[in-house]
Amino acid sequence: VQLQAFGGGLVQAGGSLRISCAVSGRTFSDYVLAWFRQAPGKEREFVGAISRSGSTSSYADSVKGRFTISRDNAKKTLFLMMARLKPEDTALYYCAADVDIVVNRDSRKYDYWGQGTLVTVSS
Repeated sequence: VQLQAFGGGLVQAGGSLRISCAVSGRTFSDYVLAWFRQAPGKEREFVGAISRSGSTSSYADSVKGRFTISRDNAKKTLFLMMARLKPEDTALYYCAADVDIVVNRDSRKYDYWGQGTLVTVSS
């Protein structure tokens, strides 16, 4: 399984950005998918995760109400729509896949990772 995140960039505080993750390999709908992020000098943290069908999602408190995770099983793509961005959202954003039925927040549960896409929010 290979994951490739893309779509990061520079955006002003208060703006919006959508990042994507293309997944290849095994059947896309076999995976729970998630986004994590890592800011400079900080540990990787959970952002959001979505179930195999897309019917269930989970978010970190810091992004709840601002970020929306979604997936297109036909196009084998994971999305993260980010709105009302803040400078503290600046980080390298990683997509991850887990062969499970449970939506996990623990990065140790995820078996496959993309290379990350950089999101920079200017104040």
